[in-house]
Order: sequence, then structure tokens, then C-alpha cells
Amino acid sequence: MSDQPLSPSTTELLSAAVEALGGAERPGQVAMAEAVTKAMDSERHLAVQAGTGTGKSLAYLVPAIRHAQATGSSVVVSTATIALQRQLVERDLPRLADALEPLLERRPTFAIQKGRNNYVCLHKLSVPETTPEALIEEDDISWLGRHVKRVNEWAQETGTGDRDDLDPGVPDLAWRQVSVTSNECLGANRCPHGEDCFAELARERTRDVDIVVTNHALLAIDALSDADILPEHSVTVIDEAHELDGRITSVATSEISARALTLASRRADKLGGKKGDLEGVVDDFTAAIDLEEPGRWENISQPARAAFIAVRDALWRTREAIARAPEGEAANQPETYAERENLKNHLEDLHDAVVRILGVFDEDDPSKHTDVVWLTRSERNGDSVAVAPLSVSGFLRERLFAEQTVILTSATLTIGGNFNAMAAAWGLPDKTWDSLDAGTPFNPRAAGILYTARHLPAPGREGLAPETLDEIAELITAAGGRTLGLFSSRRAAEQAAEEMKKRLPFDILVQGEDSTGALVEKFAASENVCLFGTLTLWQGVDVPGRSLSLVLIDRIPFPRPDDPLLQARSKAADAAGRSGFMEVSATHAALLMAQGAGRLLRSVNDRGVVAVLDNRLVTKRYGSFLRRSLPAFWETTDPTVVRGALKRLVAQG
Repeated sequence: MSDQPLSPSTTELLSAAVEALGGAERPGQVAMAEAVTKAMDSERHLAVQAGTGTGKSLAYLVPAIRHAQATGSSVVVSTATIALQRQLVERDLPRLADALEPLLERRPTFAIQKGRNNYVCLHKLSVPETTPEALIEEDDISWLGRHVKRVNEWAQETGTGDRDDLDPGVPDLAWRQVSVTSNECLGANRCPHGEDCFAELARERTRDVDIVVTNHALLAIDALSDADILPEHSVTVIDEAHELDGRITSVATSEISARALTLASRRADKLGGKKGDLEGVVDDFTAAIDLEEPGRWENISQPARAAFIAVRDALWRTREAIARAPEGEAANQPETYAERENLKNHLEDLHDAVVRILGVFDEDDPSKHTDVVWLTRSERNGDSVAVAPLSVSGFLRERLFAEQTVILTSATLTIGGNFNAMAAAWGLPDKTWDSLDAGTPFNPRAAGILYTARHLPAPGREGLAPETLDEIAELITAAGGRTLGLFSSRRAAEQAAEEMKKRLPFDILVQGEDSTGALVEKFAASENVCLFGTLTLWQGVDVPGRSLSLVLIDRIPFPRPDDPLLQARSKAADAAGRSGFMEVSATHAALLMAQGAGRLLRSVNDRGVVAVLDNRLVTKRYGSFLRRSLPAFWETTDPTVVRGALKRLVAQG
């Protein structure tokens, strides 16, 4: 790397961007931009916590553009949510390009890249029979047909084919009828619509641009695959990095079910794959699974093992039969070829899932298991057996951090007051990374109160206690509405809403009554409305101003004790001499609580209270660990003090 300084500097570019966008200099933003620049130049990984209001998008986009133009190599920016992708591509990057163009040799360029299944497939629309009827329940055919027809009409006029540009959207089941995964794709060279393929055109737009915006799932697929999914790059910026572990785990999780096997068998029959006799093993598989206990499997019974071995062998025989295409003109038609390749890849995925499942129980030493297997019972979807990695840290260490420089950022990365928990979950190699807490322009201690209702009974399994419901009513009354209720379960949210509607004069909105976006808009539009909900609201609400003065958290959001994957991770930590509870359950809860508490202060003028109705936050030893993960609010356990503060906020108008 050259010792000559790049010109203009990051500080100069950031200053110009902030001025052009009508903003003001923020010390935390400047510190973060300088740290990101140093990390990129020195090729060291960096973890940055940047609280709400820091302006972290500009703090990494400006150095990324500067680095890309200086090196001629793209920088990948990965996000967890569609909302942030849209913000970057539709608002931040266009405005930033306008601001920086006069200072750079050329205008900054950018593009978005998503998975192939996010784009409508023109070939699938033109040959609808490539979707086997076996995949669709009979009652749903006409319902699906209406959605598919609308997508077909939209496809004739859209310039992107991107599902996110279809408004209003269509259900997942309908979208699957008009899209393909990368495994199902016919290939641009063979497809009759290859030249017009929306996914290929989107991928082409990412070539030679400064910034490629993508998502954590595609980032994982790129790292897992031997092929290059994303353009060549040497730096990746991971925003919403607190979601990375979960998203990577999701991509690396596989499932096997009788339903999936039956559908695959029906498809194979139509393509001459009967010789694989997949259908013949489904009944034995179902019978064996019926005898097993749901939840995590630490051992496998002999009948279940025999059933999985039979399924494994039948899947491979069927794949081989499908691969031997019959001769004749019909077999070489594009639609037949596409379905054959699609099914062949699907059968291989199912086969590999079974191999992973059996592999867990072939290892004599359980401590060496790298995967976790569990059975889920479902009346609606049928029983399924899943296999997921015990940890993704090793994968990330080898396939991400060893290959490039990575910047990880989020508003919530310091768990228990430091970066160690997140660094361990990611697999950041020792002595290869630096960290920075860029702070926030807000003053949490002056603007917010953390109230723990110490006097309430500990949360139980029978729903919210009468005393807790009384506390909720009193707090909302003092706040004059203006309350976001974050609950650990849908049942608790609905119980609280039903009770508050009887007691209070305020409108109570409940997650599930409408789309989350519509509910948040209604909540933000009035000061006398309350919004109650579960996990999505813990992380997805941005309502600055007087519409939100009180965030209620009904209980510490520990994961369910029967969650098979987290249960296995906790047990592995205990076996290694660490605390599984602190490493898994407490860390999970701390991260969610930090996200939930972060809903309160969204602008420098915001004031309010985060009320935790779970006395364990102050009565248990782990409570201090959780509190250190939250913004540095002024703390109290006195309900009189809190109600007085909320009433004063209302009186201030």
C-alpha cells in the first residue's frame, strides 16, 4: 500500500457532504469516519458502536467511496433489513454522490445486489407449467392465479423486476411461482429470456461501481460458495452487524420433511425419475419421525437412523435418474431442461441435509459436533427435522475475516459494556481488530429515565399479573398515551391491550391488526395513541418527537428455554468451562433490551422513560450486565418519581 496520503482526505469529504446535506458536524461521526478510514488503509478489522443520531451511514460511506476510487476496487455494504437498503440506495448514496462529485475525479457510483429470487423470472412467467401443480394446494390455485396475473402485467412495465418495487406486494407463496433461486435458474446463456433477465441486469449494474449494497444473506451465500456471487472486493462494511450471527445461521440451516420429500417425488415422476423410488421411503420416514420426541436430538434411535439412511440413498438415486436426461426433442426444451436442473439441485440439497443430520450422530465424541439437529412438530406444515451450525464463528473467521477487511457497525454492539461478546460470536481473530464506541449526540442521562418496577412480582408463565396491568395503566395515564409497549410474547401484548382498552381513553394499536409500517405511521401521527407488539417493534420503530415518551418492556427477553439451537450453544459453553447462561441467554436478552430501549431517544429533543416491569433487572446478579448494555439513562425504582416525570412532560406541551 502506498504511503502517499489520498487526497482529498476523509475529513474534508465528510465536511463537504455534511454541509451539502444541510447537517452539522458531529464529533462521533468524524471519529467514526476517521477510524473506518484507518481500518481500510491498514487492513485491520473494526467494530464500531454508533448510537442513534451519530450519522453512521455517512461515516462509513464517505471513507468507502474514497477507498473505492483510490484502489479501483468496489466496497460491499451489507445490511440486515430492506428498510436500510432502501435508505442507502434511494436517499443516502444519491445525495452523497451529488455532494462529493465536485471534489473527486469522477462521480461516485453505486448499485444494489440481491438474491436472484428477489427478481421476477421472465422465463417462469412465460412457461407457467414449469411450476408443478403438486407444489400448490388445490384451494389456492385461483387465489394464486390472480396474484401471478398481476405480477405478469407488472413485469411488462417494470424496469427492475425487483419484488420491492411491486406495490402492493404479493404473498410469499405467490412470489415463489414467478421467481427462481440461483439453483433453479436455467442460466443466462441457455434461457430464451437471458438477455432481458432482471437478475442478470441487476448483477451487471454492480460491475465496476464504487459501492455495492447487499444483504447479510447474500453475503453469506457469497462466502459459502466457491463461485463469485458478489463483485470482486477487498473491503466489506456490515451495518446492523448485531444481526449478522442470526442471518448467517439462517442461511446455513437446512430442513427435511415428509412434505418436501413427497413433492420432490411427484416432480421426479414427471421427469422420469421413478427409478429412484423416493416415494417408497416417505411412509417409513414419517412413521419413524412420529416416534421421536420434538426438540433437540442429542442421540438418534435406530429406526430414525435407518429411515434417514433410506431417504439419503433414495434421494441420490432419484437425482442420478433425473440427471440421465431421456433422449428426444422434448427433453431438450428450455422449460424441461430448467425443471430438470432445478429438481436435480433441489434433490442434492435435500440429500446434503440428510448427510449433515446423520453426520452429527456418527461422531463418537458429542463435544465435537459442529451441527445441531432438532425436530419441530407442526399441524399446519407437517413435522420437519432441521440441522444448523452450533456456531458460525469458525465459518466467518475462515471465509470472511481471512479474505478481506471488515467493518462491523450498529447502534448496539457493546454487550455488558464491551465488544467481547459480539466479537466472539462473529469469530473475529485475536489481535486483528480494533473497536470504537462513537457515542451519541444525545445525553441519555439528562433525557431519559430507566425505571425498574422493583415492587412488582416476578414475571410468571400465567400471563401478566394484575399488579403489572395496574402499573401499565398508571404509567400510560401519566404519559398521556404516547407509549410503545414491547412485550416478550404475542399473548402478553394482546392481554395488555385488551385490558388497557377497558381502562384507558387512548387508542391502543396491536401488532397484527395491520402491517407494521401502517401501525407505526398511525402511532407517530398522534400523541394519544399506544402501540403494543413483539419482536419486530423492538428493533423497527423510529418515532422521534412527542408521540413517544414511554417505552414499556414487560419482561427481560430471555430466549425460550426450549430453543434447540440456543440450548445447544449454552450447553457447549458450559462444557468448555464458560457460563452458558451469560454467553447465550443473557447476551441474547441484553442485545434485544438495548434495541428496545433505543426506541426512546430518536432526536436531540426527545425526552422520556424506559420502564422495565421485571424486577430481576435490579434484584439478580446478571441485572448489572443487562443495565450496562443499555444507554446510560438516569436510573430509579421509585414509581412516584417516574409518574411525576411523565406528567411534567405532558404539561410542557
